Amino acid sequence: MTAPYWIETDGPVDQFPDVALALRDPDGLLAVGGDLSPARIITAYRQGVFPWYSEGQPILWWSPDPRSVLFPEHLKISRSLRKTLKKNRFRVTIDEAFRQVIEGCAAPRKGEGTWITPEMKRAYQQLHKTGTAHSVECWEGGELVGGLYGIAIGRVFFGESMFSRRSDASKVAFVHLVEMLQSWDFGLIDCQVATPHLASLGAVSIPRMSFVRMLEKMCAEAGREGSWSFPPPSTRFCP
Repeated sequence: MTAPYWIETDGPVDQFPDVALALRDPDGLLAVGGDLSPARIITAYRQGVFPWYSEGQPILWWSPDPRSVLFPEHLKISRSLRKTLKKNRFRVTIDEAFRQVIEGCAAPRKGEGTWITPEMKRAYQQLHKTGTAHSVECWEGGELVGGLYGIAIGRVFFGESMFSRRSDASKVAFVHLVEMLQSWDFGLIDCQVATPHLASLGAVSIPRMSFVRMLEKMCAEAGREGSWSFPPPSTRFCP
């Protein structure tokens, strides 16, 4: 394949080519077109593919190689982040403000636009309503100051985006999520593309085909269905 595969909007939801056919430049571009129906998005994730495009573009589907992942048991908490956690500065919740979290993630950042288009927002909010997409919120007083969202399939959590309006807010949200996923026996967190921010938390890069083989097994296993909630703060792990 010398060009990205074209997906028909009314075609089968599993109409994705083998991820080994993804382009090397730009890294991981696999297919173009289709739609963001819940069934198509879930099918894509199960195959190691995710949508990522800017407003005005057709939907672009990616499967980069290598793939950035975090194994929950390998979470790294720096000394400074551990101090922040001990201060209990933030209140952390889950699945209480999905729309606000995705809006926070979609807000333009310094020198950057956003890939979370209105169509993407609608699609993931629909996945949230079905209990597939989840958000973690970080509050200071009554203000949402950070958070993240992603989707869960089987024993895999596919992270999509995070944001912070206060120092360490998204990291605090992430630590709480990882600890909860570990307690629920999740085996893998997909971080998509490596960044220094994620590496500082323990993310590593693995070959794409190793990632796909993990998905084949873990996505088929029993996960955590429906809306999520944290246990009372007094019963949570406190680093």
